[in-house]
Amino acid sequence: MRKVTIYTDGACSGNPGTGGYCAILMYNGAEKIVSGSELNTTNNRMELLAVIKGLSALKEKCEVDLYSDSQYVVDAFNKDWIISWQNNNWKNSNKKDVKNVDLWKELIALTNNHKVNFIKVKGHSDNDFNNKCDKIAVEEYKKIQST
Repeated sequence: MRKVTIYTDGACSGNPGTGGYCAILMYNGAEKIVSGSELNTTNNRMELLAVIKGLSALKEKCEVDLYSDSQYVVDAFNKDWIISWQNNNWKNSNKKDVKNVDLWKELIALTNNHKVNFIKVKGHSDNDFNNKCDKIAVEEYKKIQST
């Protein structure tokens, strides 16, 4: 199984507002960037979409180290929130509806196809790849704001 590293980030101008996302995939010294934007979205949706687009770019089953500065995304998997949410009919611990269920379901399907290790990185810090993702995500939403 191929071992791939993916860095992801989402950004939003306003929340909700115009958003952008970026995923950088790395394998054997090669780098691929996947990015895009959406109108009328939230930062959490962009964080999720960055992960989804990154994993969707994989053409075969892989072992993935996925780096994200989103505590929301990382904890959902590392603290088994995903399992609890599904078992509780997509309600959180406060009995409220989980937001972004459409994206969570898509992400769950993708994580079932790969062995994904979610790793939290500090955002806007000294991680070059996270900073690069953030820069690209911001560039993406600025493109559609100017049209």
